[in-house]
Amino acid sequence: MPTTSVALRAVALSASAAVLLAAGCSDSSGKKTDQDRKRDLASQELDWQKCPAPSEAEGGGTEPSPLPGGTTWECSFMEVPLDYAEPGGKTIELALIRAKALDKNKRIGSLIFNFGGPGGSGVSTLPAVAEDFEPLRARYDLVSFDPRGVGRSIGVECEDDRQLDAFFSQDWTPDDTAEEKTLVENLKSFADACEKNSGPELPYVGTTNAARDMDLMHQVLGDKKLYYFGISYGTELGGVYAHLYPKNVGRAVFDAVVDPTDTSEQSALGQAKGFQLALTNWAKNCVARGDQCLVPGSTPQEIQDWIIALLKRLDQHPIPGSGDRKLTQTEATNGIAQTLYSTEYWELLEQGLDEADGGNGALLLALSDALNGRSENGDYSNIQAANAAINCVDYKDRYTVEQTRAKLPQFREVSPVFGDTMGWGLMGCSQWPVPGTWRTPNVSAPGSAPILLVGNTGDPATPYEGTKAMADALGKGVGIEITYKGEGHGAYNSGSKCVQKAVNAYLLDGRVPAAGTVCQ
Repeated sequence: MPTTSVALRAVALSASAAVLLAAGCSDSSGKKTDQDRKRDLASQELDWQKCPAPSEAEGGGTEPSPLPGGTTWECSFMEVPLDYAEPGGKTIELALIRAKALDKNKRIGSLIFNFGGPGGSGVSTLPAVAEDFEPLRARYDLVSFDPRGVGRSIGVECEDDRQLDAFFSQDWTPDDTAEEKTLVENLKSFADACEKNSGPELPYVGTTNAARDMDLMHQVLGDKKLYYFGISYGTELGGVYAHLYPKNVGRAVFDAVVDPTDTSEQSALGQAKGFQLALTNWAKNCVARGDQCLVPGSTPQEIQDWIIALLKRLDQHPIPGSGDRKLTQTEATNGIAQTLYSTEYWELLEQGLDEADGGNGALLLALSDALNGRSENGDYSNIQAANAAINCVDYKDRYTVEQTRAKLPQFREVSPVFGDTMGWGLMGCSQWPVPGTWRTPNVSAPGSAPILLVGNTGDPATPYEGTKAMADALGKGVGIEITYKGEGHGAYNSGSKCVQKAVNAYLLDGRVPAAGTVCQ
């Protein structure tokens, strides 16, 4: 992570917004009312410019390449209140990106994407995956943004790059009281750094405020309704939006659906189950390939036992990774998890495990780095800092060592490989300086337009059962479920023509698929 902030400040009003405010109404005393400020912000004009390369906080890289046909990406900033309870107070800027629709005459509006996290930069992600969504650009401007706390939108900043290397490599599965004490101290140091560098913004980066930002965003973009595509955490954000503004929901799709009824503990337990399932499915594939598989074992159980033995060795004796960095048990576990997000990475898992068994941890370390937002040059994006800040202001749960230790047997039972790590992860917010908001988010949305929910039976990060839970929570007639029987995180970008056809028909033509549709 860069040590100098790219956006850690309350932003003064831009020139264009200031002009609008000067022209606004006022009460009899000449002072702006809250409603005046809300109207002024909703009518602000965005200054779209050529997009620069992503900032380090967004993950770095090169400026986005033109789309097929030569369409170039445009970027801008939008003013929003830091605190919606005081819309006349300080404002901040949210970074936006868009590519204009191909058919101006049949254009529906702007389709706003959130790709998950929480903490992922939409500004850097959308151009990277835009090819998958090109059919939707026929009638929509494709739009995404860095939610508050992310990337260039007052990106939360915590520890520096050197400190983060140590933080992410530490032992997240302590074996004794001394290691438990070290884990607590490291969590405290991380939280203290976040408070020192981003304290004034931390109370305001939660999901509810991000949903309010999206309601302002669709108005600024000129749409009466919100057209939305949420993936993973983006489905939780979309659900909270639908609860707050049910009458403002246009056409919306939730892919890789979060279970909104889960507490933070239930969510972690569900992910432990999900990643265990995905690892088992990978192991079955490996066994089916026989001698071509690089990992020893004639059954999935034997492969799992071999992996557990490897991780135990790494706990005691980390191996060389990259440069002077070593592969620890924690980073190996993270690297394994990273490969289970897509079947395209399965061969990397096989190769990484084989190389680690031989004493070379470079590949698994690189995969762990990708999960944590570390670039090859050692710079970190702020995805994990933002993830912590958003989760900890959303969820109330704060676990002690004793409470966490008592939960471990249940986590180990559902996942011998990931259980310990995800169980101890319950302590992630234990030292956070800002209190949480809810135990579970409210997503009930009576009166909302239909929302298409796409669940993947093999999804490791958002288990399939969450799809029905979201449908039930949204309310009768709102959530329309379809199922993809596949592997990996999400369904639309899986290559399933069936899923893409159903989603495209709804977003482009308003045709709602039959509830219960199943795609192979």
